Amino acid sequence: MASFRRPEHKAPPEIFYNDTEAKKYTQNSRIMEIQAQMTERAMELLALPDDGPKYLLDLGCGSGLSGQEIEEAGHYWVGVDISPSMLDICLERETETGDVLQLDLGQGMPFRAGTFDGAISISALQWLCNVDKTGHKPAKRLYKLFSTLYACLSRGSKAVFQFYPENSDQCQLITSQAMRAGFYGGLVVDFPNSAKAKKVFLVLFTGGVPQSMPKALGEEDQVAEQSTIDFNNKRDRVRALRNSKAPVTAREWIQKKKDRYRRQGKEVRPDTKYTGRKRSGRF
Repeated sequence: MASFRRPEHKAPPEIFYNDTEAKKYTQNSRIMEIQAQMTERAMELLALPDDGPKYLLDLGCGSGLSGQEIEEAGHYWVGVDISPSMLDICLERETETGDVLQLDLGQGMPFRAGTFDGAISISALQWLCNVDKTGHKPAKRLYKLFSTLYACLSRGSKAVFQFYPENSDQCQLITSQAMRAGFYGGLVVDFPNSAKAKKVFLVLFTGGVPQSMPKALGEEDQVAEQSTIDFNNKRDRVRALRNSKAPVTAREWIQKKKDRYRRQGKEVRPDTKYTGRKRSGRF
């Protein structure tokens, strides 16, 4: 019953966010306040250089509340969302520096390589973990989003996703697909000990100059440090593990092979001082 209270468990996003739900985002001051606060925090984590306006991508832009914050910060933006009702509200705002496009995040981004200087997403990522239609596979849909997003971001830029993970397995699914697409980074959990104030952000880096993870917000620095979870590319971890092992010599390899054959009952030549030694004339 508790999980059914999550919006993504009630209906697909294009159905759940109908005209009624879309109007809530323009009439409910509490929703608008929370959305603005999360966007401000996402922009803070994005840490854009102060050298002029940037061109940003807003994933799951909804009714344009996050785009309004981007605009007030002096940047240009493009918003994408699957709900026509939410986009209608967004267009009614008549933003000066933003454009919107209706599409499903799970089908990927259609933009040219290196188009954007950064990306943010507020309360949208968890929807891709649902199976709303036959053929929907969350891992594939997440990878499609992250791989095409990685391509359309400029190198050295970042993407920040605020989302509501249902459990640790969902976090693992999301971060693993982001790594697979080429990103590195981690999770930043603000106020982890507060049921109401707790917010989870996925901070992704595209490469370039190595960057450190930002600190989470909390009552104490120690809490903030514990609430920042790094993850690296799986290939790097495997490579490091391999390099940490001592190389196996030819004699050791042959000895292990002979021992394995003996356990299997096969006939094996007896060991001598010449076992595994390189012989003259052989390369």
